[in-house]
Amino acid sequence: MDITIHNTFLPHTDADAALTFYRDTLGFEVRNDVGYNGMRWLTVGPANQPGTSIVLHPPAAEPGITDDERRTILELIAKGSYGAITLATDDLDGLFERLQASGADVVQEPTAQPYGVRDCAFRDPTGNLIRINERH
Repeated sequence: MDITIHNTFLPHTDADAALTFYRDTLGFEVRNDVGYNGMRWLTVGPANQPGTSIVLHPPAAEPGITDDERRTILELIAKGSYGAITLATDDLDGLFERLQASGADVVQEPTAQPYGVRDCAFRDPTGNLIRINERH
């Protein structure tokens, strides 16, 4: 059986800021940009991995949730406690410098973790945690 990760979803609260971060700062290609009822869904991903994408979606568009649940989700997003993703690169220090120079919100500088990886962490413009592991 061959199973791959095709899409993963992260919320965004500002489509233009998310697009700038994922396209211009991380260097991902834009695969789709869909608007509907004043909301936007952005699909981005690394150019060398056409089968793997991140869909950045408006959290208010979730069907079947109450207004109270929507407020709770937006509160968690604002705290940076809702969405997260881990990426990997061969050049952790170079990517860290590029992200830091862009003004991205640094959570952790490159660090050797006791569990065997070297990584850093940022928050995207929405507050989603992005950990970046160094590939060996």
